[in-house]
Amino acid sequence: MEPYFPTSVTTQPSDALRAEQQNRVLRNTYALLALSLLPTIAGAWLGSVFNFVSFYVRAPILTPLVMFGVMIGAMFIVSRLRNSAWGIVALFAFTFIAGLATTPILTYSAGFRNGGQLVALAGGMTAAIFFVLASIASVAKRDFSFMGKFLFAGLILIIIAGIANLFFAVPALTLTISCVAVLIFSGFILYDVNQIVRGGETNYIMATMRLFLDVWNLFISLLNILLMLTGQRE
Repeated sequence: MEPYFPTSVTTQPSDALRAEQQNRVLRNTYALLALSLLPTIAGAWLGSVFNFVSFYVRAPILTPLVMFGVMIGAMFIVSRLRNSAWGIVALFAFTFIAGLATTPILTYSAGFRNGGQLVALAGGMTAAIFFVLASIASVAKRDFSFMGKFLFAGLILIIIAGIANLFFAVPALTLTISCVAVLIFSGFILYDVNQIVRGGETNYIMATMRLFLDVWNLFISLLNILLMLTGQRE
């Protein structure tokens, strides 16, 4: 509980200091988010060079599950190291792993005549959505924390449906999951940025990891939708 000060003159410096701290966390988060894209790109490039997608071809169910487990483990390590410089190293390692996990859909995109265009379009759409929602979350006076429970429930449903679809591989379900994921992770961008702005998240390493997951999942979901609806096979 914060101490009570009888005059507004005394509380103003405290409010200004708190606002400056929140803005600093947001700036550091955006800077680290931009840097985290470099190991992601490196991971995707190395995945294509060393034919990482062959693991998915040989074990289409086991490999995604293993990668999911590895990413969860990497997230745990980032969380444990979040208050030290090693947290940044762990974060970059995590985004590198995410880049490897992006290799299959990028390789799949290469099999379409307009695959490169769709990858660029998905990237542009992701950037546009992030910019709009992050701007709204930064300037809006409303607290979006009420969205947390609904978004988490939606995330759990997506994970369960995605794992189930590894076994059934139903195209309609894949498209549905991707469409719902776009809504869920767009909501997470709004929620996570708003949490930073309002002081709900003060650790910029954890804030970066959350926003990275929002952006990464949004990009993959959009690309999947574009490939299924507008992809032109060779």
